Amino acid sequence: MINKFNISIHLTKFARWNNFLFTNCVNGLLNKKMYMFQFAFLLVPEVGEEIQASKQNLLDLILMGGPMGVANVAVLLVLSVLAAYIFIERWLTIKKAGNIDQSFMNNIRASVSNGNIEGAKALCRSNDSPMARMIEKGLMRIGKPLRDIDAAIENVGNLEIFKLEKNLSTLASIAGAAPMIGFLGTVTGMILAFYTMANEQNVTPSVLAGGIYQALITTAFGLFIGIFAFVGYNLLVALVDKVVFKMEQVTVEFMDLLQEPTA
Repeated sequence: MINKFNISIHLTKFARWNNFLFTNCVNGLLNKKMYMFQFAFLLVPEVGEEIQASKQNLLDLILMGGPMGVANVAVLLVLSVLAAYIFIERWLTIKKAGNIDQSFMNNIRASVSNGNIEGAKALCRSNDSPMARMIEKGLMRIGKPLRDIDAAIENVGNLEIFKLEKNLSTLASIAGAAPMIGFLGTVTGMILAFYTMANEQNVTPSVLAGGIYQALITTAFGLFIGIFAFVGYNLLVALVDKVVFKMEQVTVEFMDLLQEPTA
């Protein structure tokens, strides 16, 4: 049967590492952000009033961050689209894989009990789900030792789980990378602010605004993408666990059916 224990350990270790990476990224960003806010309020006490008065839109704020700010936002935008695509595509795929007719195993049981193996195989082919493909492989091995049948079903189950986990590692990487890229935007934004301050004779809030805009926008955008990818990854892992449980349940039922005494 499917080695669910090893699969669960794999998913648990992956989730724990992702949780650790994401938590440390967020903590580091929040600490750096506090210092940056203190710096901004000390140097530019009137910046809030000027921003409100100018009524600039989001695009203007991004462009004020300079080339580095635009590049950081562009990378984060690509990651956000990729994360949304992976989450939606995997959600629909995994949900579909977990849907199976409640009467499926009853029909398989009836066909096998009546000796209609071909009918049982046809029923499996008509059902597009991991469970059906596992049972079909078991039906193809009928007549061989139960250990061989069990091993064949397990191999198919492992392949199906691998398909379900497709791109989950990419989503986990986005959850860790997006806050770090946002933090990079914070650093480059503050560098830009200090550089501008060092080269200007009259330092005004509008002079420093570009670097501070870049720092604020990239950090907020990176955190938003990281949180979305982090939550989405864990939701998908939970869905995969549910499908694995159903696969294990169907396998046990099928193996019990093969060991039932014939009338």
